[in-house]
Amino acid sequence: MRSTWALALARVLSSVETSKTQATLKSLPFIVMAVVAVIDLASGPTAGLLPLLALGPAFASVACGPARTTLIGTVALALCVPLGLYNGILWTSRTGITATAILGVTTASVLASAGRIRHERRLADVRSVAEAAQRVLLRPVPRRAGPGIGVAVSYTSATAEARIGGDLYEVVTTPHGVRIIVGDVQGKGLEAVETAAVVLGAFREAAYDEDKLQGVVNRLENALTRELSGEQFVTAVLAELTGGDCLTVLNCGHPPPMVLAAGGEHWFAGPPEEALPLGMGSLKATDPVPYQLPFEPGDQVLFYTDGVVEARDGTGRFYPLDSRAHLLTGADPQLALDALRADLLRHVGRPLADDAAMLLLRHRSARPTPAARSAA
Repeated sequence: MRSTWALALARVLSSVETSKTQATLKSLPFIVMAVVAVIDLASGPTAGLLPLLALGPAFASVACGPARTTLIGTVALALCVPLGLYNGILWTSRTGITATAILGVTTASVLASAGRIRHERRLADVRSVAEAAQRVLLRPVPRRAGPGIGVAVSYTSATAEARIGGDLYEVVTTPHGVRIIVGDVQGKGLEAVETAAVVLGAFREAAYDEDKLQGVVNRLENALTRELSGEQFVTAVLAELTGGDCLTVLNCGHPPPMVLAAGGEHWFAGPPEEALPLGMGSLKATDPVPYQLPFEPGDQVLFYTDGVVEARDGTGRFYPLDSRAHLLTGADPQLALDALRADLLRHVGRPLADDAAMLLLRHRSARPTPAARSAA
């Protein structure tokens, strides 16, 4: 809940900052014309700054609508009269050329302003469609997965204007226990989004129907065989929590989850045998082997995509996830994961080159450790 409020506050502050910027840009044409007029009057009749009044309607096309741009052009033409009279060139060809230039710049600025507004409206429509697609494809996961089990998620798209990409995650509560998937589709763009939709749709259905995780994987493989072409594939890690003190995991060519024990130790839990990604069933000699991870009170398990561990800073150094485990000791799982995401973005210092998804499971039945209480 606190994370939601923090995100909402960040959006409000961003909106306020954007509104201030827009107000400044809309005032800029009048400021420019006023500065030109003042300098012209202060420099004397021989300064000849009259043509610079065309800067007003030129700047107006950046942030103003067609009507306001027309008004600014009219003001620029009106200023030609007193300034031309002051400079003694009111009825000369020089003033006529200046007025013609202002009229031409105003016309071009009005057309540019109208085109910009159409583009902004189309972009707003695309964003609204992306948000709707995100709610369908990557719907909010439950913050609790059974008694005492906390869940936190983080998703960062590599595309600045996009909300979704090729990374995927899901948490569903089924008659067979809580089942989880975190995956990464090869490639980017709409094709990767479509493949992610196929995987999530098949998982949501198979997670309820299949008794074993191996059956869920087989269903995903069959769905991708029908949809994928060429050498496309999807890396994924599936997990099942049935209420005991361990987590059953199936890893299909995905980065191993990081286990954080209640005592402070942490390690990357790789599979006992390497398995090929989903979508490469024709090349598989054996099926992925399930293995167990400890998940006792106070333990945590972090699932992530390769966009996290392969993120590089300006010197080419990969993100050191292993040395950042202490950031996940906060009292609230979502705030702790948000802190890890913020540290990842600071490490990179620019937009990510690949999508980055993280899902944190926390067994909250134990009392917080000293490190967690200190962090809180």
